[in-house]
Amino acid sequence: MNKQKLLSLVFAFLLAATGGLIFHLLHIPVAWLLGSIASIMIFSLITKKELYWPPFLRNLGIVIIGYAMGLSLTKEALIFISHQLPSMFIMTVLIILFSAMTALLISKFTGINYPSVLIGSIPGGLSQMMILAEETKGVNVTVVTFLQVIRLIMIIFLVPVLIFGPIFGESQSYVTEAAAPTWNGLYPNIILFIMAAIFLSIIFKKMRAPTPFLLGPIIGTAILGLIGFNGPELPIGLLDLSQILIGVNIGLMMHPENLDHKVRLIGLATLFSTLLIFGSLLLSYLLSTFFHFSAATSFLSLSPGGMDQMAIIAHEVGADLSVITGYQLFRLFFIFFAVPPLLKWVFKTTSKVSRSSE
Repeated sequence: MNKQKLLSLVFAFLLAATGGLIFHLLHIPVAWLLGSIASIMIFSLITKKELYWPPFLRNLGIVIIGYAMGLSLTKEALIFISHQLPSMFIMTVLIILFSAMTALLISKFTGINYPSVLIGSIPGGLSQMMILAEETKGVNVTVVTFLQVIRLIMIIFLVPVLIFGPIFGESQSYVTEAAAPTWNGLYPNIILFIMAAIFLSIIFKKMRAPTPFLLGPIIGTAILGLIGFNGPELPIGLLDLSQILIGVNIGLMMHPENLDHKVRLIGLATLFSTLLIFGSLLLSYLLSTFFHFSAATSFLSLSPGGMDQMAIIAHEVGADLSVITGYQLFRLFFIFFAVPPLLKWVFKTTSKVSRSSE
């Protein structure tokens, strides 16, 4: 790393930390994540400069969150999750169908071709959807990118507002710093868990699994816990640091200046993201009614955002992280393995029907 990159990296971290501190002092929920994103986005939009942020720092933040999620997957939690598999399948399919129907309406309303809107609307990983968009003929990759990124940003900012608002906030037990574990409690047990997280992250990356740096620590931590090793709880400061590491990366993802028809695309993406979030909110009410989960646990389990961001919010609001991890993991794998071949088949079939009708 040369001196210029190092200075850019340090500046990006200090800028993000400052944004997080301001949000923290203003008592904004998930302050270190949202403050980091906001400060980096504002700087990039005003200065038009690209800050340097290496992938390993983002991955480090994701590994920290993955470890915290893995701690929640005890033997009892895994048995409970196994009983939830039919519900996970139904809810995942309903979310995808809702996305498909909403994408169809937006496509007709805006005139943008349906495959582009649909791939941009599926609540899956950004990189996975981008690969699918590039491999699908006739898909506008720019539209897909912007729809996916705006969805992510909308969820990161809107979900905390809903969770910490009057709908959920009154019934939740918030985590306080007074009850937080200390840094001294990490050593020496954390060493074994770090080794397992790194090893499995590398294995999953070579296997091209979705979000390997999240899956590695989740599964590694859960396995070690099942065989009798006790993983130490993470101090609040370390979780705050993970929010900054992830927040800088998300803030740098937005490049609206490179898009044509910005107003139209922003309006389209905002409309769809809002519909998707409130669709998930309605489904979460059913989940809460049938299984008596807390409102926040149900909503975060079905919320169409990244697992790492949902875990950060869950930790702050005191929701059941094991349930959220189970539902989010199931949707991740379902979208990763089932959705791409299904979409390719649908687009291929639709294309043949269109050609035959001509």
